[in-house]
This record gives sequence, structure tokens and C-alpha cells, in this order.
Amino acid sequence: MKDLIKIMLTLALLFASTFILIKATGLLTVEDIKQGLEQAQQIHLGYLALAVIGLLFADLFIAIPTMTVAIMAGFFLGWPLGAAAAITGFLLAGVIGYALSRRYGWRLLNRIYKDQGKLDEMHLIFSAYGPVMLIICRAMPILPEVSCCMAGATRMSPGKFLTMYGLGTIPYALIITYVGSISSLENPKPAILAAIGISLTLWIAWYLLGRHVSRQK
Repeated sequence: MKDLIKIMLTLALLFASTFILIKATGLLTVEDIKQGLEQAQQIHLGYLALAVIGLLFADLFIAIPTMTVAIMAGFFLGWPLGAAAAITGFLLAGVIGYALSRRYGWRLLNRIYKDQGKLDEMHLIFSAYGPVMLIICRAMPILPEVSCCMAGATRMSPGKFLTMYGLGTIPYALIITYVGSISSLENPKPAILAAIGISLTLWIAWYLLGRHVSRQK
């Protein structure tokens, strides 16, 4: 299990480095995202939906505050359309990350670990716990991308990946965009409470998963 955690931390650091770079340079802020979505809304709702999808997809390559974007999607687009845009963006990022890692990810793992026995062991561990990890991966930033990449690198079946990732991502997107649609600048309470509640629930799920793995060991 330590080897699997080490691999996931390595991948997480790669994704986190983009967040650090963006924060340090000020290239993209939450205010920039808000202004960009407002401008897209003034042109056409279709452009706004595409902007939301693009931002959530870009999270695969650069660190984007996806929960904030999803809340804004609900606020600017309304619930049905905002939810559809958010789900599309989340699934697109996950599927592309999975596909790229299924094709090229094993090369990265072989560079990090030369011991084929350990790689086989990590494959077995992720096969056992990977589906649960995909369901609760929205607990923390960067974790969804890492989980999708690990699923691809360990060659989880496409059907199983889509099912597990969808079980975690679609309800999350539906809830987050809904609370965004009923929130406002004057009353941001629904969005704040939902963000805290969902994050806390998923963090507890991660804690329980960690305890279960420890007991199994």
C-alpha cells in the first residue's frame, strides 16, 4: 500500500505544481474565472456552457478550482443546464485522463519503480480499492485526476471506470450546481453549507477507507 501511495503522491505533486505556478504568477484567479463566465453569459448561454466545460476539462492539465466553477455554472446557467455542463466537463476530463494514462501511464510507473513485483502488487491493490477511490475522489483537489490516471495506468476496464467515476461525479455535480442555482451574492449560504457538507462527507469516507485498508493489512 505504501508503494501505491507513493505513486499517487508523485502524480499529485505533478498536478499540484501547476496550481503553485498559477498562484505564484497570478495567471488565473477565481475572479478571472467569474469575469470570464459573466462575459460568456452576455454573449450566449451556449458559450457560457462551453466555457464551463472547457474550464473543468482544463483541470486535467492545470489546477482549476472545480467546485467553484461548478457552483458558478449553477448560478449563471441555472440548474438543469449548469448541471449538464458540469457533468460533461468532469466526465470529459476523467475519460481523457484515463485514456492517456491507459496508453502512456505505465511508462511513468516503470520510471518510478523498476521492481516489477511491486508494480504487480500496486496493480492488485488499486484493482481492489480503486473503484471506491473513484467514487469518493472528489474529496480533495487533484485527487480526481490522480485517481483517473491510476485507473488508466493499471488498466481498469473502461466500463468499470465509467461506472465508478460516474457514481461519484454525477451526483456531486448535480448537488453542487443545484446549490449554485439557488445561491446569490446576497445569500451565498446554500453554496457555502453544501461545499462544507460534501467535503466533510467525502473526507470521512477517505478516513474510513484508510482504516479499512489498515485493518486488512
